[in-house]
Amino acid sequence: MNVLQVQSTAKTKLRRPSPARERFEQLYRTIRDRICLFDYPPGGRLSEEELAEEFSVSRTPVRRVLARLEADGLIEARHGVGNFVTSVQVDELTQLYQLRMELAVLMGRLSPIPRSPMDIERIRGLIARCDALSREPEYKAFSRLNMDFFSEISAMTGNMPLREIDERLYFLSSRVWLQLMPRLDLVEEFASFRREMVEVLAAVAIGDLETVGHVRRTHISMSFARMIRYTRQTAVGESGNASGGMIEPAAG
Repeated sequence: MNVLQVQSTAKTKLRRPSPARERFEQLYRTIRDRICLFDYPPGGRLSEEELAEEFSVSRTPVRRVLARLEADGLIEARHGVGNFVTSVQVDELTQLYQLRMELAVLMGRLSPIPRSPMDIERIRGLIARCDALSREPEYKAFSRLNMDFFSEISAMTGNMPLREIDERLYFLSSRVWLQLMPRLDLVEEFASFRREMVEVLAAVAIGDLETVGHVRRTHISMSFARMIRYTRQTAVGESGNASGGMIEPAAG
């Protein structure tokens, strides 16, 4: 059995979850994405009752989802009060990004799953979306595009513990990236993001998923460097603000 056959076999072993599990994961992803896109802003309260009513489910799966989001660091459960979206702390990101950079390399090495022509076309479609969005930039749409690209990258490994850890760290950091977006140079951000997708596409097209990992590591590092640069520039301009590194959601 050759390498590709081994990888293909590993892919088939990723069993399809049960319908109940799929519904749970969909509920989890929906609420997680709302938190990361600031539809639920930092400090906002999440009501079990309201969520259960909105999604037409009992409070039990909602409670399980909220417990998972708390483990992810995205919400905080306060006894007798409720569940609240956590604040965004820029000064806690350094170690998080350092770990993300190391995990990016492993994504291309541990149980890599070869991409199909359909997978490759989806990445091309993301590049086309980036080109269209760069002409009329919108922060949340850009963040959603970034999330969709991350999903494509995440699907390239069959190592589920690695995938789960990487996803948790990504969504913790994505809120900071979105919050800083109004302060960033959008031309630079779009150019860098497009370059990353093009480099990943080139590597995926020839089946070199290990290179994908190295491309990701490089761009995660550069993205973090830009975030720190703009954060420091903002701090200089707002030296009288004693927020201690906590970012509040922008108005509107």
